[in-house]
Amino acid sequence: MKLFSRSFLVLLVILFIAACNGKKPVNNSNESAPTTPVDTSSVADTGYTGIKQYMSGTTLVKEVTFKNGVRQGLMKSFYQTGEVRQTFWYKNGLREDSSVWYYREGQKFRSTPYKSDTIDGIVKQYYRTGQLKAKIGYSKGFRTLFFEEYKIDGKLIKGYPEVNFRIDDEYKTKGTCKITLQMSDKMPNVKFFRGGLTNGVFDTTICKPINSANGVAYVVLKKSSKSGSSSVDIVADVITNFGNNYLVYKKIDLPYPDLK
Repeated sequence: MKLFSRSFLVLLVILFIAACNGKKPVNNSNESAPTTPVDTSSVADTGYTGIKQYMSGTTLVKEVTFKNGVRQGLMKSFYQTGEVRQTFWYKNGLREDSSVWYYREGQKFRSTPYKSDTIDGIVKQYYRTGQLKAKIGYSKGFRTLFFEEYKIDGKLIKGYPEVNFRIDDEYKTKGTCKITLQMSDKMPNVKFFRGGLTNGVFDTTICKPINSANGVAYVVLKKSSKSGSSSVDIVADVITNFGNNYLVYKKIDLPYPDLK
């Protein structure tokens, strides 16, 4: 019995020593423990990825490509008879590159350049034959004066109307000068604005519309105690025979330096 107790005690000592020798060694170096790498290039899926079809009853209206719930890639809209009507390209939910409108027969009607969801560049229109019909300039969403229209034979259209004006000088009697505005062809379908171009673009938040009737508008300037501008800037917005907006800029010199 004593022999068994002595043997059991020895066995416990051996097991204790083995357990101590099996402990994980302490890392005394300056290196940090390895960590699981974080993939910062991946984004959690927060929405639908794929192509969604939108219907009106049994008619397909448009197809939109999504990535993680955001528009990414091609979007198409359709005529009720099934032909492609428009195509847009999206990047991170914003329109980019050229968006295209089509005639029902499939020919390109208009292409519009987008940058960050804003029209920027030359908008182009086409005849059903594929011949270029018009080119209209935009810069960061604003119209520029660049404008060209073409006949179906490819010839550039010229001879657009100009802004005519007349100054009724009543400065000495009433302290006013009245400017009458009208297009050279006396067309009624025109809008006049007071203000010039800002960095080469027509900004309607700066240019103010002038009341007009039957294509005639008036600007009444009054004598002021302070020095005014030596001229008045006018922009006319004319609708062409093709239904486009043609901009005409006119600078009118004033006869007195204190008119406002």
